[in-house]
Amino acid sequence: MQPLFIGSHLAADFLNTAFEPHGEHIEVIGDGKQLLEWLQAAGVMDVEQAARFARKLGAKGLDAAATEVRKQREWARAWLTRWRSAPGRDYAAEIEHLNDLLENLSVRHEVARTKEGLERVARFQIESSDELLAVLASAIGDLVTQEDPTLLKSCAGDGCTLWFLDRTKAHRRMFCSAAGCGNRAKVAAFRERQREQ
Repeated sequence: MQPLFIGSHLAADFLNTAFEPHGEHIEVIGDGKQLLEWLQAAGVMDVEQAARFARKLGAKGLDAAATEVRKQREWARAWLTRWRSAPGRDYAAEIEHLNDLLENLSVRHEVARTKEGLERVARFQIESSDELLAVLASAIGDLVTQEDPTLLKSCAGDGCTLWFLDRTKAHRRMFCSAAGCGNRAKVAAFRERQREQ
């Protein structure tokens, strides 16, 4: 299964690496190889960085890293579920855990030319599982410090478990994608109206 990047934020896309469309569990980061594929697709690592990381960790090390990443994802899912419904709580243990992970963050900034012009870009140094977890913790930290918790939403589609950050102007986004769950909901509502007539 190809990874889904509908979250509008790296932390939401990270949560979406495990989802259950209509009750069937899909795991995007099942092993080390899939972890590297997702990291590249998400823009966390480029091809060269991923190759270096794979050589350094080896197959068993990559699989172990994938296991740690999945644990981190489920920890984040549990915390962010609580955070979005009660953002004012203390969360001291969660913040301490996040800060412990962030101690391993190694980043450098550079200026790069993009489609929009010149842009300051963060380049993460990822040579160990701890540094990888720190990058993901950084995305989670960015989400909880820079975004409105009411805009972190779960898809309203029947049976959909995907998350997204609602960046629409009116903040009324309800579905992971208009083409998927949005259309299914419209069709279901139409059929229900037809039955009532």
